[in-house]
Amino acid sequence: MSSSQPLEGVLLDANVVLRYLTNEPPEMAGRSLALLERAERGELRLILTPLVLAECVWVLKSFYKLPLARISEALQQVFELGGVTTQQRPVISAALISMAQHNVDFTDAYLAELARAEGLSVASFDQDFSKLSVTLVSI
Repeated sequence: MSSSQPLEGVLLDANVVLRYLTNEPPEMAGRSLALLERAERGELRLILTPLVLAECVWVLKSFYKLPLARISEALQQVFELGGVTTQQRPVISAALISMAQHNVDFTDAYLAELARAEGLSVASFDQDFSKLSVTLVSI
């Protein structure tokens, strides 16, 4: 591929990330690894969205029963691979860390970090936001 050609952008689905992280089933895990290796070689650009990350967190927590600290670490390693990008990277990274540190849902941590980054408030009945030092709007 010529360096003057833009890299093909590919949106990653949660199942590709989960197969890679869990190595289950092995055949799909191998194919997921091969795709990530193509991205590391610069053949394509993989895009990991906040919504897909939220699904990955949910599956790893509910089905695989992994602790939030391990989930945070594993997902950060995925989007730190060469050729893997994520939308709102600073917000996502901070949300993964906050999720593990404060033992809150990823979505709550994400909203808190996005609010902080954008100078916004959050409207929620969820008490977890009190752990996240974010401005809440009275409802």
